[in-house]
Amino acid sequence: MNQTTIQPIQLTEGAIIQLKRIMDEQKVPNDYGLRVGVKGGGCSGFSYVLGFDVQKEKDEVYEVAGFRVLMEKAHAIYLLGMEIDWIDGLNNRGFMFNNPNAKSSCGCGTSFSA
Repeated sequence: MNQTTIQPIQLTEGAIIQLKRIMDEQKVPNDYGLRVGVKGGGCSGFSYVLGFDVQKEKDEVYEVAGFRVLMEKAHAIYLLGMEIDWIDGLNNRGFMFNNPNAKSSCGCGTSFSA
């Protein structure tokens, strides 16, 4: 496993608490990591991927806030410097992606263009 100490993304305290809660509730296996990525689609061209998954051959592995973060090498240009937060408000509840690389995004907070 090629693991690096560079932290390409940041997780806020709220996001860490929610991710740990999800891991416990869904009984995520210990060999799974937190997958952060992008995929085509969404109202602005790309949308974010966030979930627990097994490591794949194309993945870079990072240690972020005690989580093993899995990220495809090709996705790093879209994700470097991104902060993942947890919002729990009256009108909006869920993970929020604050991406300094996004040229534009839409109101849902999960879609962007680069």
